[in-house]
Amino acid sequence: MGQPTDTVKYILPEDKIPAAWYNIQADLPAPVPPVLHPGTGQPITPADLAPLFPAAIIEQEVSQERWIEIPSPVRSIYRQWRPAPLYRARRLEKALDTPAKIYYKYEGVSPAGSHKPNTAVPQAYYSAIEGVKRLTTETGAGQWGSSLAFAGALFNLEIHVYMVKVSYQQKPYRRALMEAYGARVVASPSGETNAGREILKQHPDSTGSLGIAISEAVEIAAQDDSTKYALGSVLNHVLLHQTVIGLESLAQLELAGDYPDIIIGCTGGGSNFAGIAFPFMGAQLRGETPPVRFVAVEPAACPTLTKGKYAYDYGDTAHLTPLVKMHTLGSSFVPQGIHAGGLRYHGMAPLLSHIVELGLIEPRAHTQLDCFAAGVAFARTEGIMPAPEANHAVKAAIDEALRCKEEGTSKTVLFNLCGHGHFDMQAYIDYQAGKLRDTEYSAEEVAMALAGLPAVG
Repeated sequence: MGQPTDTVKYILPEDKIPAAWYNIQADLPAPVPPVLHPGTGQPITPADLAPLFPAAIIEQEVSQERWIEIPSPVRSIYRQWRPAPLYRARRLEKALDTPAKIYYKYEGVSPAGSHKPNTAVPQAYYSAIEGVKRLTTETGAGQWGSSLAFAGALFNLEIHVYMVKVSYQQKPYRRALMEAYGARVVASPSGETNAGREILKQHPDSTGSLGIAISEAVEIAAQDDSTKYALGSVLNHVLLHQTVIGLESLAQLELAGDYPDIIIGCTGGGSNFAGIAFPFMGAQLRGETPPVRFVAVEPAACPTLTKGKYAYDYGDTAHLTPLVKMHTLGSSFVPQGIHAGGLRYHGMAPLLSHIVELGLIEPRAHTQLDCFAAGVAFARTEGIMPAPEANHAVKAAIDEALRCKEEGTSKTVLFNLCGHGHFDMQAYIDYQAGKLRDTEYSAEEVAMALAGLPAVG
């Protein structure tokens, strides 16, 4: 039975935390193209991944099973903030004068303030039980880095974070949070790695990118048997862990007596979008539910899905990673230093890219100023200040609600508010002062980067 029609917040009890993650690969009509070894060009094996990831993570990365059990120690930690609330945005609806119903899943209630601990905790858990002592990683805006630092503190792991330099400079409080949790944070590109030194030799004033930071983190992990690498987005196991978002949303919308017509998430590497969308998409693929439009929103300054090429490419700038087939702007492309640092990645999750190619997802891109305007409008009605990344989903949700107003139709819109902006206030200060600028991606730089795509037979 649904809750009263004026309900704003839908809460699930702790015993409704999902017991298993959902793996959409079990329901896809066509398999994802294989990941290739950069040296041989052949599909990689679990042994190829062993220097970087613990065994359980590798098993999840290649699994085709529909449901993968969440270990009880992980579920126990999830209880600190999960199930996360689902809100009906009634005040925003009223301000827009729209017949649409807008719901948002709020992941900013986690200790780190975003959806990222959903995967940081299991990655740290699996590493700890395998005897790993240290994890290296990259981070853009710092949401992933702070989440892994939090998880590392819980499992007594040393955490070493390479933070994209422009975000390192823009977001000192996110860096301070990582250090408070016990992590070591280094601006990337740095002089600590061969990859970083090579970039600095060519571009001494480089603002960095996620691709560069990944290269540095992978290089360090590969040199030490007691160190593994942890990734906050892109790979299959990361998207898998995030499906707790959508699984909870399914149950909460049942409480509301509603079901979405449109599901929206921002996309950088693809994890938070996959987290909210995949459980609904899987139900649709199995023929259990009515059709839903899935909208993936990215920054116009780094339009991977909307203007990138679907091709095999490296996941990092120094070409230390395997080759994955994904939408890419080229591994050497360095996006402009927009404040949505978590969306400044040259590629996209191979699984998500594949599903876009299947025609199941509508990608779109928005400019920085439009997204900040949407975020401020949301804060003034709903009271939550979104992270710059989440503003992209807010913008798309508002657009869909206004379309309903123009057409005189009532649609149910669900979006993932993947994190709060409390550590991003300088971005809002700059926006209010008129200092932010819209930056389009450089077509010339992308063309140069795409010219360097690896040759794959």
